[in-house]
Order: sequence, then C-alpha cells, then structure tokens
Amino acid sequence: MREFAMSAAFAAVFVATVALSQESHYKGQETRVIKALSQGEVDGYLDAQGMGFGKVAELNHYPGPRHVLDLAAELELTPKQVDATQAAFDAMRASALELGATLVDKERELDALFAEGKADGDNARALIAEIARIQGELRFAHVGAHVTMRSILTPEQVAAYDRLRGYGGD
Repeated sequence: MREFAMSAAFAAVFVATVALSQESHYKGQETRVIKALSQGEVDGYLDAQGMGFGKVAELNHYPGPRHVLDLAAELELTPKQVDATQAAFDAMRASALELGATLVDKERELDALFAEGKADGDNARALIAEIARIQGELRFAHVGAHVTMRSILTPEQVAAYDRLRGYGGD
C-alpha cells in the first residue's frame, strides 16, 4: 500500500509539472535568421559538411572518400586510388557546395514567406517540395561519393576501412 501511495504521489507531481510547463522546446529559436535551421546547420550546408547524409552508405560498407583519404596510408592506397578518391571527393564537394547554398537560400525564402504573412497552402507547398528535392539531391551527392568508392577500393580495403573506423563491434 505504501508503494502504491508513493507511486500515486509521484504520478500526481509529474502530471502537475507537465501541465504547468507549456513552454515550447522551440524557445529561443524564434530569434534565428532562418527559423528552421540552426547556425550549425547553415554552416554545414554552406561548407558541404557530411551532416550524416552518407550514414546509410558508411554503415553498410561503402566508405566515404574524405575518410579514405585520411586513412590512405593505413589502407595502402595506390597512387591511382588516391587520385580517383580525390576526384570523387572533389566532385561530391563541388555538388554539395552548390546544393547547400541553394538549400539555404530556399529555406531563407520559406522563412520570409511566413515572416511576411504571405504563406498559403499553395506557395508553402511548392517551396517545401523544392527544398525536399534539393535535400534529396544533396543527400545523393554524399551517398553517390560513397558508392563510387566501392569501385575504387578492393574488398580487403573496404574491410580494413570498416575496422579502422570502428565498425563491426570489435
């Protein structure tokens, strides 16, 4: 009975706390230049950072070119492999820089649409669809570079890469 009373008291305090706390977890974000993006996200898009876009490839044995270059000695890359990896990285980076800048511009446009009170179902939908298309292209720019790496590295190098990156639970 004592345990029940303690549990009931705890539950009552918890419910009261939740009911009194209506503060949004968005608090403070209303001052952002682009409300939907943190400054870190903006910087990441504008600097072609990975931002987790290649995670599906990385964690399924498709190495990333930046990390392959960082591990070139350990992976015993040939000069030809280094050149091909650098080319894959450079192509990904160029595409990601362009797409990232476009994405930030579109997010800024979406924010302005709402800030100016001009958003409606049609214009918001169209702009959000465009942002989603750009995000998909940006994600593929990163994933595509990982896919390219599978044609550059040997299976043994892919296994070594996974091991060096700490994958596989060892």
